[in-house]
Amino acid sequence: MEVTDKKKVKLGFLDREYTCIFVCDVQEKFRRVMLNFDDVVSNTKRLLMGSKILDVPIVVTEQYPRGLGSTVAELELASMPVNLMVKKTQFSMVTPEVEEAMEKSLCLDGLSSVVICGMEAHVCVEQTAMELLARGLTVHVAADCCTSRTKQDRNLALQRLTQRGCYVTTYEAVLFNLLRDKEHPKFKQISQLVQDPSRDVALV
Repeated sequence: MEVTDKKKVKLGFLDREYTCIFVCDVQEKFRRVMLNFDDVVSNTKRLLMGSKILDVPIVVTEQYPRGLGSTVAELELASMPVNLMVKKTQFSMVTPEVEEAMEKSLCLDGLSSVVICGMEAHVCVEQTAMELLARGLTVHVAADCCTSRTKQDRNLALQRLTQRGCYVTTYEAVLFNLLRDKEHPKFKQISQLVQDPSRDVALV
């Protein structure tokens, strides 16, 4: 019996042609208050570098940047394939601009899966995931690229997201899920990118 792409997506497979990366509010003013901030940013940068190698679209939001500052320079967004950058005040990333892009431009054949990273896990990341799930999308949360001010808020948010049906994962697992095969032409580049393991962000 043939397994359809739709069934694979629901089981957690990622397909580059139907997937987008959402980067939620990784901003300068959070640097001093977020748990494991530098390590989360380092992991997030490698997720974005892998997305660039694999040509996966990226959406970035900034929460009230006048007060919280811009996205941190370490992510080098100018060199990344950012399809959309949105400033917002609502907590969810699913603003009208993002929703329009989801429907019309992010993936030529339709968006099926979203990989979310960012902060705070129990506020903007969680509410974004709920909005996406409500729209029938499959959601992967890169846990080693997410944080909150406290460990309990982050970890309880990840538990709730799992209960709601999100796939809680790591950036490396996401990249290899997108690759799927050692014979993929970008396998060597991704393997080099993840040669050093993910920075420990005290998930366990």
